[in-house]
Amino acid sequence: MASHLFCGKVNLNILREAARKDLREFLDKCSGSKAIVWDEYLTGPFGLIAQYSLLKEHEVEKMFTLKGGRIPSAAVKNIVFFVRPRLELMDIIAENVASENKLHPRDFHILFVPRRSLLCEQRLKEKGVLNSFTNIDEYILDLIPYDGDLLSMESESSFRECYLENDQTSLYHAAKGLMTLQALYGTIPQIFGKGECARHVANMMLRMKREFAGSHTQILPVFDTLLLLDRNVDLLTPLATQLTYEGLIDEIYGITNGYVKLPPEKFAQKKQGEGGKDLPTEPKKLQLNSAEELYAEIRDKNFNAVGAALSKKAKVISAAFEERHNAKTVGEIKQFVSQLPHMQAARSSLANHTSIAELIKDITTSEDFFDSLTVEQEFMTGVDTDKVSTYIEDCVAQKDPLIKILRLVCMQSVCNNGLKQKVLDYYKKEILQTYGYKHILTLKNLEKVGLLKTQSTMRNNYPTIRKTLKLWMEDANEQNPNDISYVYSGYAPLSVRLTQVLARPGWRSIEEVLKMLAGPHFEERQQVPTGLHKKRQPGENRTTLVFFLGGVTYAEIAALRFLSNMEDSGTEYIIATTKLINGTSWIKSLMDSPEENLA
Repeated sequence: MASHLFCGKVNLNILREAARKDLREFLDKCSGSKAIVWDEYLTGPFGLIAQYSLLKEHEVEKMFTLKGGRIPSAAVKNIVFFVRPRLELMDIIAENVASENKLHPRDFHILFVPRRSLLCEQRLKEKGVLNSFTNIDEYILDLIPYDGDLLSMESESSFRECYLENDQTSLYHAAKGLMTLQALYGTIPQIFGKGECARHVANMMLRMKREFAGSHTQILPVFDTLLLLDRNVDLLTPLATQLTYEGLIDEIYGITNGYVKLPPEKFAQKKQGEGGKDLPTEPKKLQLNSAEELYAEIRDKNFNAVGAALSKKAKVISAAFEERHNAKTVGEIKQFVSQLPHMQAARSSLANHTSIAELIKDITTSEDFFDSLTVEQEFMTGVDTDKVSTYIEDCVAQKDPLIKILRLVCMQSVCNNGLKQKVLDYYKKEILQTYGYKHILTLKNLEKVGLLKTQSTMRNNYPTIRKTLKLWMEDANEQNPNDISYVYSGYAPLSVRLTQVLARPGWRSIEEVLKMLAGPHFEERQQVPTGLHKKRQPGENRTTLVFFLGGVTYAEIAALRFLSNMEDSGTEYIIATTKLINGTSWIKSLMDSPEENLA
């Protein structure tokens, strides 16, 4: 069920239903029994749109992962490939088709996600298998609903493509996704943006709107404003360690398509007298979204406030179970029994999150975590950012994970508006000598996207930006926050601060700071069809869609939710992004040999 998609101000289930309808129509084109061969990367995103039961209703009998050689045998009429438009995948498909048993031929179909590609079709033609396909189609899956206020394209390398390879395909998909949203939820009257990629997306959207001028949707606009934000306007935030519950789960274990895999030993059900024998070896896989009441309550809290919240919940659940002793009449007993499934689910949820919190606490209370966090916070407040950090030197000497080193060096560079040449050269030399010269390409990539650079001018703008936008708040209240800075225990994410200022008092109040940040800032208006102008009721909040181009972290999402829930905010936020990221996955996407030295 997708009940968590109804719970926000905007019903994102409409988008999910539209995607399911398109999928059903395609499956019905391939009449008869089917086996789906999946590009493995797509299974997660598709799981958020349609479960196996929906596929089964449309005669899908088997599912396989795309790999070289022959497709496993299956007594089906159709073989359907669900793939991204990647040339290397076409080579595998060609191998699959060529090794098919000629005595029992089956119909082949390809569904490209999210777009068809002439280059891919050309490759299939070169391999001599293009004519083997009955259907070649595309399935436009741009924005996938992850939660009641969250959409993601899950385009795994969009930041790398845009800033390193100058490939703007993901921006085109973002613009198409926004057009789909407007077709379902009405025209968005106001567009604001900051950054080069934001400008490109806005231009493409406006052009597409002109091209479809005659086909305006007669829908009352749900969104008042669209804010397009480039990731490179705020390079600092993803580098910092997230300190919300959900952010830390992602930092430590990684959340993929709404699921996390955790060490199994914490979740083993020990029966009395059995001791610790036969502990499970498979990771514990848990789904994380707001459909789970407790998770919705604690996900965006600073981790230091989670323990108290869990203990309070435990008392509430315990008291609810105690109620059974007070149930005397048949009616009371019946009422208690009817509540039992919900209470048992709440108890199981509490047990899971208590175990996760214990796992995280083991890490956050370690000396290593504390030292690293202290250095991060020193950089963010401008302490010793212009010289070689002894902490980073020690980490390199101990051969700590390379990604940890790169995150810290990049953070120092961003907070200092570049490093002195001798400092940067020293870091590079230490990294290459310790971790191998193969990483020279990675360092080049980090320089190209602006995460590492030499100081070009003597002026460092970061302190001005920090003071003007109040990016550092001393004594951030972690238990009962009154500012977004609680998500990083003091640091307010620049991206979210820009969003907050846009709503009130407006960007004109920070013109000077906006000029210091990367890329242009702009405002556009879209004509809303006559009679569809929104009449706001007294006290009704505005709805803003914030689209992060290049990725967003869970801590930024938590900060935007905090703004939505503030009593006097006047604005509710829906978040969209090209990809959900954390510092590790983000740096990894920019590496050229990311498999080694990372653990």
